[in-house]
Amino acid sequence: MNINRTEIENLDAPELGIYANASEAELLHYYEPKTGVFIAETANVVLRALEAGYRVESMLVEDKRVELEAGPVFRKIAELYGEDELAEIPVYVAPHEVVNRLTGYNLVRGLWAVMRRKELPSLEDFLKGKNRIAVLYDVVNPTNVGAIIRSAAALGMDGVLLTDHSVNPLTRRSSRVSMGTVFQIPWTVVPTPVKDSEGLPEILKKYGFQSAAMALKDDSVTPDHEALKKCERLAVFLGTEGDGLPDAVIEECDYTVRIPMMHGVDSLNVAAASAVIFWELA
Repeated sequence: MNINRTEIENLDAPELGIYANASEAELLHYYEPKTGVFIAETANVVLRALEAGYRVESMLVEDKRVELEAGPVFRKIAELYGEDELAEIPVYVAPHEVVNRLTGYNLVRGLWAVMRRKELPSLEDFLKGKNRIAVLYDVVNPTNVGAIIRSAAALGMDGVLLTDHSVNPLTRRSSRVSMGTVFQIPWTVVPTPVKDSEGLPEILKKYGFQSAAMALKDDSVTPDHEALKKCERLAVFLGTEGDGLPDAVIEECDYTVRIPMMHGVDSLNVAAASAVIFWELA
């Protein structure tokens, strides 16, 4: 295979600018008003992104990882789009020391790829054919977003809906923590409702969804409650770390769900809590 390979010897190389200096917000708006880009880390994540229809714009690979880690990615690009497209993709190859200084930590597998985002579906299109969805309401920790999406994919949820104040699932850490499942389960983003506007549970009700809020409230049911399992269409609301869901959102939901705790523990991390409710609904 013909690879468009460029050797990089130092951090000042302009080719590394997007990998070293671009913030997640800058990547998101890179081609505004068209869709932006994201950076995928590790061959496993890049392969899953390719299989989901995302396209590579450039790659950064540690020199000793070119064949082992990048080889399967090269072959997948050639399989999907042909060797001519593969030959046009810049592949920047750098020693471990350069890559390590660039990122500030050892890359998990020594491979990054800049990939083009796709247009997200509208709420109406996203909800078609789905009966069980997770709603991430202003969840701002990228590790939790990635972990929740991984659990949603593994435990049978049909999709994940995020408010726009939540961390985007294609941020580097979220997609890596998800082990690439951000490319295997449908998701989209909706605006966080402004104060005094119609809340998201009420909006989803128009599409036939009942809503369950995960919250530390006494007036609640447990995740194994039969009424939840009997809901034809159910949206599970998960709130931000620490503060949880706003009271207004909880009040609009049909159910409040609380996981029973022992040994004086008051609650689980939101990602762990999501796995419990998803398993029960499965």
